[in-house]
Amino acid sequence: MRKKEELRLKRHKRLKLKMFGTAEKPRLVVHRSLKNISAQVVDDSAGKVLFSLSTKDKLLKQKFGSAGNIKSSELFGEMFSQVAKEKGISKVIFDRAGYLYHGRVKSFAESLRKGGMEF
Repeated sequence: MRKKEELRLKRHKRLKLKMFGTAEKPRLVVHRSLKNISAQVVDDSAGKVLFSLSTKDKLLKQKFGSAGNIKSSELFGEMFSQVAKEKGISKVIFDRAGYLYHGRVKSFAESLRKGGMEF
């Protein structure tokens, strides 16, 4: 594993100690790679992933030319918030997974807020 990724995982472990998702307010975990972005909603009290979505999914892959930029993460955030509303999830705890809050992570979070999610 590369040093940069090890440091991110270390930060994520430290952040995760302070966050705990419940059924009423689950934890939304974001993961980004060079070419894609994915997110999942986790209920830590039950130890279950309520749902997840990624730019690699067949339905979403058609909409993105390249999913590794800010514009696509913004579109992904809007789609994610729509799916979350359909599942009855509006309040979450945003877990940036050790990534800095800028660029694709920031645009994803802002588009979630625009879509009606609260955190």
